[in-house]
Amino acid sequence: MEKKKCPQCKNLILKTSPTCLYCGRPNKFITKEYVNKKWNIDNNKNVFDYIFNNKYLIFILFLIFTIVVIIFN
Repeated sequence: MEKKKCPQCKNLILKTSPTCLYCGRPNKFITKEYVNKKWNIDNNKNVFDYIFNNKYLIFILFLIFTIVVIIFN
């Protein structure tokens, strides 16, 4: 495995390790680009619109269900 020197304490650490084992300095800084690359997440979605559309659809289905129950009873 490839190793590199920690910029803070100058000890050898693995390139794949998230932090230095000796001083705790992060090897890879957590940024939005890092998270998107790692988890393949698109943060441009509007969560409010997604939730609103689902609630609207559930309300319509519930309304149709109650009307059908009332008509056939």
